[in-house]
Amino acid sequence: MSAKLIEPVAALMRTVAAEVVMPSFRSLASHEVIEKAPGDFVTVADRESERRLGEGLARILPEARMIGEEAVAADASLLDGIGEGLAWIVDPIDGTNNYADGITPFAIMIALIADGEAQAGWILDPVTNRLLHAVRGGGAFVDGARIETHPTGGPLPVAALATQFLPADVRGEIETRIPGRLINVPVPRCAGEQYPRILLGQNDAALFWRAFPWDHAPGALMLAEAGGRIARFDGSPYRLAEPGFGLIAAATPQLWDEVRAILLP
Repeated sequence: MSAKLIEPVAALMRTVAAEVVMPSFRSLASHEVIEKAPGDFVTVADRESERRLGEGLARILPEARMIGEEAVAADASLLDGIGEGLAWIVDPIDGTNNYADGITPFAIMIALIADGEAQAGWILDPVTNRLLHAVRGGGAFVDGARIETHPTGGPLPVAALATQFLPADVRGEIETRIPGRLINVPVPRCAGEQYPRILLGQNDAALFWRAFPWDHAPGALMLAEAGGRIARFDGSPYRLAEPGFGLIAAATPQLWDEVRAILLP
C-alpha cells in the first residue's frame, strides 16, 4: 500500500508548494508571521499549507487520521494514541523561521505511520523541487533514484550539531569535546535539509535535542532505509510513540558509534 501512495502524495506536496508556499515566500506581511512561543514562529502559509495537505491526504487515504504540527500546537491531545492505527504526520513548512526570514532552506515533510512506525516518508524542497522519499522495506530515493548513505570521507566526521536547545550543562560538555575531533558545521535550522545532507553524503552526522515526530518521522525512515542509523543518546531506538529528548543521526552505524563516543562521555 505505501508504495502506491508515493506519487499521489508527492503530487499533492508539489501542488501545495506551488500554490501556497512559494507565492508567500519573501512576500509575507508582518501580521502574517505569528510568534507561537519565544523564538518559535508560524506563518499564514504554514497554516494554509497544513489545511490543504490535510484535505488532500484525507482524499488519498481516508482511514488515516491527521497529526499536523500546527494542529498539535493548538491541541496537544492530537498526539494521544500516536502509537495506534494509521496516521499522517505533517510538517507543512519545516524551517519556518528561515521561511519567515526570507531565506532557505525550508521543506514540506510528510510521513505515514502505522501503530507508531513510519511506513513511508516524503521530504520536498519547494525551492529546488527536490523530493526524497522512502518506503519501509523498500529503500530510500532522491528524485526517483535509489540512494545509500556513505561517509563524507574526510579526516574527521562532519557533523551539524543543534546544541542550542540542549540543557546548559550537557551543551557545555559536548562543546568542549568537539575541537580536533569533529568538523562542526552550521545547522540549517531545518530538519528537512539536515537529513538530506546526511543521506546525500554532505554531512556524516547530526545531533538533535527536540524529537518532535513531524521533524523526524520522514527523515528517520529514510536514514534507516538508506543504511544509516538514528538513535537516542543511550543507543536505544527512536520510537515516535515514546516521548523523550536527544537524538544522534549518522550516515552509517559505525559513524554513529564514533560520533556518539566523541560527543558524550
